[in-house]
Amino acid sequence: MDMLGLISNFIRVVENGSIAAAARMKGMSPAAVSQSLSRLETHLGVRLLSRTTRSMTLTESGKRYFEKVRHIPRDIELASHSAALEAKPQGPLCIATTAAFGRYVIAPLMPAFNNAFPDIDIELMSTDRNVDHRLEGVDVSIRIEAQLNDQLIARKIASLPFVFCAAPAYLDRAGTPLSPEELSHHACLVFRYPTDGRFLPWKFIVKGQSISAKLNPRFISDDIDIIANIAVNGGGIARLASFVAQPLIASGQLIPLFESLLNEGNDFISSPMNIYACVNERSALNSKVTAFITFLETALGSKGDAHLKTSALTSQAN
Repeated sequence: MDMLGLISNFIRVVENGSIAAAARMKGMSPAAVSQSLSRLETHLGVRLLSRTTRSMTLTESGKRYFEKVRHIPRDIELASHSAALEAKPQGPLCIATTAAFGRYVIAPLMPAFNNAFPDIDIELMSTDRNVDHRLEGVDVSIRIEAQLNDQLIARKIASLPFVFCAAPAYLDRAGTPLSPEELSHHACLVFRYPTDGRFLPWKFIVKGQSISAKLNPRFISDDIDIIANIAVNGGGIARLASFVAQPLIASGQLIPLFESLLNEGNDFISSPMNIYACVNERSALNSKVTAFITFLETALGSKGDAHLKTSALTSQAN
């Protein structure tokens, strides 16, 4: 008999106030949860819950039992987590990341990570589609805020800026926009999420309020490198993550926009790209996953929020 499972179901029922609510949280049917409670009561030989069609209350025996067992699942989780942290990071580690972030940020960091943790073997899945941690054997995924969902436990590890930019040839031809309001009169190169077809909005924070610029989408793509390539060749204005834009700006192929506004302080900023490390459950935070998240968090933080220069990334092989 799976006593821990029976106890866990009982705790969820009490904490959520009903069998139906506990069933939703556990991903079980109400009938299965009800049967689990009956098995637990039969095993203990006492009635834990007094149930009617309209209400459910703990019996005196149920109250005493709940106080004794309510901490058991959490204690087991903490013990498992502690043991995992103490173990030497080793073995296979499957990382899923968006294509651009994997190409520009994660890949250059892998040699340094391998030097620090030689017993970890990396598999890197670079894809913009949604991945299923359990079905695809993913240990940790690196996602932007728009890709988060309630099925994953997410930890923010960095905020990286977006850069609005265009080629000198385009600006010579179409003029340079001086404010976000002028973007609607320019050719905008827009990224479309490959998973659900949404456009990636161009957001600013003005005096603490988030606003989305009105766009004129002249070109649309689900590949950020294609958008950057079109921008370099004079196709229009792009909103690129700093790790994509900075090498192109440094080489003179692209020119950053709105610098005078962005330098006026915190009244006007470009909404950043928030980066999250995600696992499917807390028990997945074993020593190798924790080692990778900590390494990446430190690497990204060491470059500051301004940008991740290609030279800085290469020097480590954030």
